[in-house]
Order: sequence, then C-alpha cells, then structure tokens
Amino acid sequence: MTTADGSGALAPPPRLEGKYKALFVCWILGLGSLVAWNTMLTIGDYYYSLFPESYHPSRVLTLVYQPFALGTMGLLAYNESKVDTRKRNIAGYILFTASTLMLLVLDLATSGKGGIGYFLGICAVVAVFGLSDAHVQGGMVGDLSFMCPEFIQSFLAGLAAAGALTSALRLITKAAFEKASDGLRKGVMFFLAIATLVELLCVILYAFVFPKLPIVKYYRAKAASEGSKTVSADLAAAGIQTQQADPKQVERLSNKELFLQNIDYAIDLFLIYVLTLSIFPGFIYENTGEHQLGSWYPLVLIAMYNILDLIARYIPLVKCLKLESRKGLMIAILSRFLLIPAFYFTAKYADQGWMIMLTSFLGLTNGYLTVCVLTVAPKGYRGPEQNALGNLLVVFLLAGIFAGVSLDWLWLIGNGSF
Repeated sequence: MTTADGSGALAPPPRLEGKYKALFVCWILGLGSLVAWNTMLTIGDYYYSLFPESYHPSRVLTLVYQPFALGTMGLLAYNESKVDTRKRNIAGYILFTASTLMLLVLDLATSGKGGIGYFLGICAVVAVFGLSDAHVQGGMVGDLSFMCPEFIQSFLAGLAAAGALTSALRLITKAAFEKASDGLRKGVMFFLAIATLVELLCVILYAFVFPKLPIVKYYRAKAASEGSKTVSADLAAAGIQTQQADPKQVERLSNKELFLQNIDYAIDLFLIYVLTLSIFPGFIYENTGEHQLGSWYPLVLIAMYNILDLIARYIPLVKCLKLESRKGLMIAILSRFLLIPAFYFTAKYADQGWMIMLTSFLGLTNGYLTVCVLTVAPKGYRGPEQNALGNLLVVFLLAGIFAGVSLDWLWLIGNGSF
C-alpha cells in the first residue's frame, strides 16, 4: 500500500480533517438514495385521483419495487468482494436520476390523463427504482461500514430526511396549488423536478467530492491494506496508488461465517421492516377511513411518520440513549408487533388524533432501531468483512420490506377490496 505522500505506511487517522464535510455529503447521499421512492409514496394522492381505486396504487407500486430491489441486492451481496463500489454507486445514482426524470416525461406525454398504459409505464419506472436502490443502498452501507459509525448514522438520517423533505414539500405544494387549475398535477410536476435535481447532485458529490476528502481517503486506504478490492477505483480517483495485499495475510471470513456470527442483527432488520411496511404506506392510504382532515389526512399521517423517523435517527448520537445490547434490541423489536392490533383497533374505533400519534410512534421506533442495529453490527471486523456484512444486512432489510409489503395486502381481507 502506498499513500498519497508516497510512503509505505498509513498516516494517523485525520480526526476532523474533512469529517464534517463527509458527514454532510453522506447525509445528501442518503437523501438521494430514497428521495425518488419517497416522492412516489408522497404523491400517492395524485395517483389515486388518476387511477381507479381497484388498482391500489400505493400497494401495487410498492410490491413492484421490492422484488427488483431484493433480487438485485442478493446478487450484488453474493459478489460483493468482486464489485467495484465506485461504479456500483455511481450507476445507481445515474439510474435514479434518469428514472425520476422519466416519471416527469411520462406525465407530460400522457397529459396526466391516467389509463392502463400510463400505470404500466409507472410500474416499469418503479422497477428501475428497485434496481437503483439495490446498487446504492447496499453499496453505500457497505462502503461506510469500514469508516466511522457517524458516517452510517448520517447516511441513514439522510434516508429519513428524504421522507420528511418530500412530505413537507407535498404539504406546501398542495396548499400552494390547491385552488389553481389542475393544481394537484402542477404540484406533482414541481415535486418530480426537484427530486431529479437532487439525484443529479448525488452523482456529482459521490463521483467528484466524496472520494477526495482526507478522512475518506484514509479509511479506504486502510480497507485496501486489509485486502479490500472494492475501493481501488475510488482510491485511484483520489490520486492514491494501491498495491495488492498478500492474500495469505488478509484472509477474511466468508459471507456464511459473517452471517452466522451476526444472525440476530440480520433478523432484527428483517423484523423492523416487516412490521413497518405491513402498515406503511398501504394501510395509511386505504384503511384509515375518512376524517375531519379530508384529503389532507393521509398526507399528514405520512408527514408525521417521516418527521419522527428522521428525528429518531439522531437519538443514538446521545450515547446514553443508544441501545447496544443484542438481547435488548431483539426485545424492543419484537415488542413493536403490538402495533398491529393497535393500528387495527385505532382505525376501527378511534379518531384521527390517536392515529396520528400511533403513526408517529411507528416512525420513531423504525428510525431509532435501524440506526442502533446498523451502527453496532459492523464492529470488530476488518474493512473487507465490514463491507460484506453491511451488504448482507441490507439484503435482510430489503427482504423485510418485501415481506412487509406482501403482508400489507392482508389488511384488505373482509373489507370488499378484493
């Protein structure tokens, strides 16, 4: 390994040099990883106005998204040690940019008139979102797993910020365009344009800014010295020459061994997202009934979920509030399943205030527990192993999401929607 100054040894880790810039860039990259998909969720009221209710837009689009995300993520995780992280992440953000722009083009081409052709076109774009998500989310979590935990926390906070930002913008655009001619559609078009620009910004930041930050160069050089092959292109982009490490000195644990040592963390993430996605967003849009807020009701519920999800992802930064016990995490995650009967009876018998509070709690626990698991799990391993473990954990996270959106359809039993 040769560092930027030409010496054979790694310099001491830069304590703050570039750290805060890196945290900000990680936050933006997290924002870009979910802003496209959260845009789809947040403009659900527009799609419910375009297509018959029998299409179940929020449920169908979520179900289309997940198989592509999970399948692609599984393949990438299996071949993680051979995949160039730089090309993977840049490809993911470029796909996000192109597909978000395509949603805008589709709406312009059809003049927002709906129809089965338009709906199938949206489904195709959503499938590309799934491919993009698998490239970016697994790639970024794996990449950041061998850096300081604050980077993962910032990235995960950016993921939640995507939901909070899109919800806030949706409420603003609904209020601004509500009385205008074709106001709902104009708000959605504005929305999609902003999402496209955010995705383009992520391409630029990851390709040209992030790899050149001193603290990022240090951690990637350290991972390369431990045998990681996935960081070579990023180090080359930062102007650092690398030398292949001796495989006998850097023998790493296999994916199977990593999985068996961290099976509880994998199950934790699976269970967190099974529960969350079995309720959000399908139940929120279709099973909460009519209340005083009218058409604003589902938007307020989604906004409260997203805002509390974002706030909760900063709670673990306070060390005394961070849950690190493996047993404690499992108990807390299993306890969340009490939310299923709570949502059922609240939707059936309670008013909108109780539902808003319950949805807020769903977001709070989702964000907090996700950060706790993903910042605790990669400790105690070398760079290549941390990268591999990060990818494995994202596979289980996406598997939980897929199982959750599938189970979400069970809420329709008995209400005449089938």
